[in-house]
Amino acid sequence: MASTYDSFSLVTDFELKGDQQRAVAELTGGLERGDRHQVLLGVTGSGKTFTMAQTIARVNRPSLVMVHNKTLAAQLYQEFRRLFPHNAVEYFVSYYDYYQPEAYVPATDSYIEKEATINDEIDRMRLSATRSLFERRDVVIVASVSCIYGLGSPEAYYGMLLPLERGQRIDRDTILRKLVEIQYERNDHEFDRGAFRVRGATVEVFPSYEDHGVRIELFGDEVDELVTFDPLTGRTRRRHDRITVYPKTHFVTPRETTLRAVDAIKAELEAHRPSLEREGRQLEAQRLHQRTMFDLEMIREIGYCHGIENYSRHLLGRNPGEPPPTLLDYLPDDALTIIDESHQTVPQIRAMYHGDRSRKEVLVEHGFRLPSALDNRPLSFEEWQSRVGQVVFVSATPGPYELRKSGGVVVEQIIRPTGLVDPQVEQRPVRGQVDDLLHEIRQRAERTERVLVTTLTKRMAEDLTQFYQELGVRVRYLHSDIETLERVEILRDLRRGAFDVLVGINLLREGLDLPEVSLVAILDADKE
Repeated sequence: MASTYDSFSLVTDFELKGDQQRAVAELTGGLERGDRHQVLLGVTGSGKTFTMAQTIARVNRPSLVMVHNKTLAAQLYQEFRRLFPHNAVEYFVSYYDYYQPEAYVPATDSYIEKEATINDEIDRMRLSATRSLFERRDVVIVASVSCIYGLGSPEAYYGMLLPLERGQRIDRDTILRKLVEIQYERNDHEFDRGAFRVRGATVEVFPSYEDHGVRIELFGDEVDELVTFDPLTGRTRRRHDRITVYPKTHFVTPRETTLRAVDAIKAELEAHRPSLEREGRQLEAQRLHQRTMFDLEMIREIGYCHGIENYSRHLLGRNPGEPPPTLLDYLPDDALTIIDESHQTVPQIRAMYHGDRSRKEVLVEHGFRLPSALDNRPLSFEEWQSRVGQVVFVSATPGPYELRKSGGVVVEQIIRPTGLVDPQVEQRPVRGQVDDLLHEIRQRAERTERVLVTTLTKRMAEDLTQFYQELGVRVRYLHSDIETLERVEILRDLRRGAFDVLVGINLLREGLDLPEVSLVAILDADKE
């Protein structure tokens, strides 16, 4: 049965111009023919994002757009939201504001414990993405390479939903038990995401993927009313005939599965410990036994332990070496994958697996983790290739991998819709570059134009920003230490004219669309 959420609706005042019309027609034709790989070679400023959106709308299939950094992902997310206001445009990047992975340095006998700070808003957006994939087909997900890292099993996640509808026969205690099972916490005083509270025959839930609460009113053992409401004011937003509450997190496991996993982990420990002892590594064997038994006790008692992701193979019931479930497993079979700035994104996808494995092998070798921890990993490049369907690589400078996969055939987008030619490139001496740039900045500021400045290091970006601020320049800096969502605000403020100059490093190099910028200055260009 057709649904209002089955088709894309592109909303724009712009028309296809330049090479866009031909590029969209060729890409759409290739997708309809079943071409596995295509390359869109579009020069900077040729409107590749608009071409992608038009292609998605015409083929009308759920789409994953992969990019190589969070800043570019955030900009693409905003642009797609403007072009598809009535469809589900989602954002899926790493939810860590700060992340220090677990590691061991044998040379200094130093163990570094995992530390992480999770951004709740990005976590909400990630959960919203998988929820949209379950409910509708008009979905565009803009993702970083975080999408190839392990995620909870879609079978377990979708198998633990709490569906409710008016008139349904279900008692209050059953609802409460189910909410606890899918990891919601009861808190009758502080109503935050991932919590629920109970007031007589009324249960209020704050889903972890929404910005509103759900109120379930019961009359005896029957659902009498289902409403969404503002968690701050309590005001009703909308009444519903049916509502589904999704698990608080992607990593949910039924109790019986958890207990089976405990037995499997213990069996692996009993099999691996003797091998360490036979090698004369008593310290490593004792360390592994102590750490694993502590984790098992925690899992048995509360269903969780610090670093539980290292036991994901057992919790998911997968075989040794089998790839973990990722966001790609949540996508339907006919989903379209677009790799933006593919000359940067493809090498990044290729590198993720090897970097993660080398770190974990050291942990396993020295008795900090069981060998099964190696299966808590991102997909290898070969596994990623086998999981994506039809792929469109988008780049101004496609790499050899993309050209080989497309058989050397590319869809060219050379003529810009604006008719602009390539910008003038001018080389100037390094001596006096800061003062020279200050003069250029003041000229641009008088014309209400913007300036981007790239430096070699974060420290240099911060020092230059402070120097220019002391001279009265409206300037800010942007680099990887800035929180993900704050980066979006900084770029938006630059376009609005809240300041004139943005100083950064490599974050400013690829794919950003900033029409107000009339000057890009690359300091110390000979050292770049």
